[in-house]
Amino acid sequence: MSVIRYLICIVCLAASALAGTAVPPNVILITLDTVRADRMGFLGSKRGLTPNLDALARQSVVFTRAYSQVPLTTASHATILTGTYPQFHKVNDFQVPLGKDLPYAPDILRGAGYGTAAFVGSMVLDPKEHFARGFDRGFDTYDAGFHDWHPGLDRYKTKERRGGEVVARALTWLNEDRLSQRPKGPFFLWVHLYDAHYPYDPPQPYKRKYAAAPYDGEIAYVDSAVGKLLDQLRARGLYDGAMIAVMADHGEALGDHGEDTHGVFLYDETIRVPLVIKLPGADSAGKLSAGDLSAGKEVENRVGLVDVLPTILQAVGVAVPPEVQGESLVGMMKMKPAASASATPETFPDRPVYSETDYPRLAFGWSSLRALRTGKYLYVDAPRRELYDQSADPKAERNVSATSAAVTSTLASQLDALRQKTSGNREAPNMAMDPQAQLQLAALGYIASGSNDTQAGARNEDRTVDPKDKIEIANELHQTNYLMEDYGFKEAIPLLQKLIAKEPGMPLAYAQFGSCFLSLRDYKQALPVLRKLVELNPEPPVPHFQLAVALLALGEIEAAVPELEILVDKEPRWDQAHLMLATAYFQLDRPREAVTECEKVLEVAPKNYGALLLEGRMLMLSKQPEAALPRLKAAAALRPKIPEPHTVLAEAYVQLGQKADAARERAEAKRLAVR
Repeated sequence: MSVIRYLICIVCLAASALAGTAVPPNVILITLDTVRADRMGFLGSKRGLTPNLDALARQSVVFTRAYSQVPLTTASHATILTGTYPQFHKVNDFQVPLGKDLPYAPDILRGAGYGTAAFVGSMVLDPKEHFARGFDRGFDTYDAGFHDWHPGLDRYKTKERRGGEVVARALTWLNEDRLSQRPKGPFFLWVHLYDAHYPYDPPQPYKRKYAAAPYDGEIAYVDSAVGKLLDQLRARGLYDGAMIAVMADHGEALGDHGEDTHGVFLYDETIRVPLVIKLPGADSAGKLSAGDLSAGKEVENRVGLVDVLPTILQAVGVAVPPEVQGESLVGMMKMKPAASASATPETFPDRPVYSETDYPRLAFGWSSLRALRTGKYLYVDAPRRELYDQSADPKAERNVSATSAAVTSTLASQLDALRQKTSGNREAPNMAMDPQAQLQLAALGYIASGSNDTQAGARNEDRTVDPKDKIEIANELHQTNYLMEDYGFKEAIPLLQKLIAKEPGMPLAYAQFGSCFLSLRDYKQALPVLRKLVELNPEPPVPHFQLAVALLALGEIEAAVPELEILVDKEPRWDQAHLMLATAYFQLDRPREAVTECEKVLEVAPKNYGALLLEGRMLMLSKQPEAALPRLKAAAALRPKIPEPHTVLAEAYVQLGQKADAARERAEAKRLAVR
């Protein structure tokens, strides 16, 4: 072999080796909670709210007709991250766990060598707070860590974070963790911004500038947070070669079609979403890599958020699992300009887009809704079916189902077929909502259901109710919920009285009514309301808990015990309920049952101060001082500044005849009492 040929071979081998070790593109997924498509400048808005997103759109592909599959945060993100429909992944409500058998973006990408991190803006996506169980699978870092909230606490330091803080946390990860842990590998970064969710409360200067339109102020603030993230990606040299996908999980009704917020209806206000994807190779100057024709393109084909995962995977060269139900959009994005107006539909024919919401059923006991967008039509499957010709009626204001019966029936059949095809045979996970989480969820402005089968909203026979006929009830309940969130219990009471007069069989109204009285410590007025609530809806545990609280506060211990016994039977791992029952048994001089309940508390929470102290007392009353000592010592260690454990310890040592130890504990109790 000649020297020249030898050198050529060496060069070729080196090039091959370099190609084989090339780092795949980084992937940045940005999800904007509760953001309407019509607020985006790149989708035609003249409000000037989104300069940063508009700049990104000029270097990306914009999907002008992108739709969410479900208008709820957790369920929609499950669709985005699994590439499957809600009827397949089954995450149709808060706290429904994400199945381990589902394809999942971080799990797939980590298996392909990616470092993975998530930074979320709300408790509703916190796996540790029972709202998004399983969502941390596959993530090396999942930054949530939200805290329980009650009226009076700062919402932005407990149950949600401003977008600026979420972005700052993500940038800290890029600065520190990326450099120290995986400096050479690609990364998948998910940033979730919750700010546009109700209540609309943008920070300054957006609060002042958009005082008359606070939702728009939230959008402008979210855009600024996205801009900071993109600017820092550019500064770090991470922007140009990255795949960046930005989308809303759903929109916001803002009164359109009678809905104030989201979750109930499936019209464009809450289902049409912004979707922008920058493929690797389109740089900040708009220059394209060889053969890349994607930057600045608008795709008018109808697409769904279910298509995001397969698009990401194909774009970065990772195999798409067969369970993924969405379709990759890369072909549309890289398609050359059409030679004629008809070329695009011939290459990528119209694909129907399916959406659904079980929230009306799970929260209120009304009918679920399903929707199909195909051709020029929007069809909504409801107790009274709806059909809209969106070419002539883009706001879906004229229901033509009665005059277009054949079209309505055809689309109903197509919807049923699509749903059946995409439902699969996965079993729905057992969804028994943690009672404390129900209270937290209410603090986020959502109405929580009790379980998959027993709804908090209305009795089972009311599930044929069309949400169109009851939307004002949902609005009023959300309004009172937010009043209660801001300590407006007195203001909420008259509204709830009027609501109950209109809807005397709705448990949710009684639940809020009773909660107002409990928060005001008016237990006498709370009692009949909570009794009615338990009568209307006996299955969920929280009404029994609230009724027991009122009964105990009024000194009706014997009446409280049956409620508490029902409660611990329904929620055997609810330590607070067991402790309340143990205390009631203690007050009724039933020490054996009290000890048993304390033991159940300690099985779940070994460092529960109240259970340790109470069980120590019970064992003392039962003349078992030796058994009481470990419990009492543990209680004293947990609360070193409280005298009570030392007082009881002194009594235990007296029973044991250990006078010196008893004197020591009495002295310690006296010392602590005078501090």
